[in-house]
Amino acid sequence: QVQLVESGGGLVQPGGSLRLSCAASGSIFSINVMGWYRQGPGKERELVATISSDGATKYGDSVKGRFTISREAAKNTVYLQMGSLKPEDTAVYYCYTEFAVRIGKRSSSWGQGTQVTVSS
Repeated sequence: QVQLVESGGGLVQPGGSLRLSCAASGSIFSINVMGWYRQGPGKERELVATISSDGATKYGDSVKGRFTISREAAKNTVYLQMGSLKPEDTAVYYCYTEFAVRIGKRSSSWGQGTQVTVSS
């Protein structure tokens, strides 16, 4: 079983910055992808950013140029540096990973989520 623990959420003013962290632990043979999705009030969950084991990144259109995803592979940890925050960024941010528990057996996992509120 794999657990994802997010941290770093909170209240921030528009135009401010915030950094989220997510650490994976458990029965992990290798991690293929780690990243972040978010779900705002009355909205469906959407892609924020992902990073693969080879370092390739993908960003949702609404955060391109403002957010940066990075990783520390040795710690199974992913970070999301958020800048120029807008009220529309208010959401619960969920960490996500695609991993292999052993050779030939892949799985995925979601964190419990961390609240990010952008408001003056």
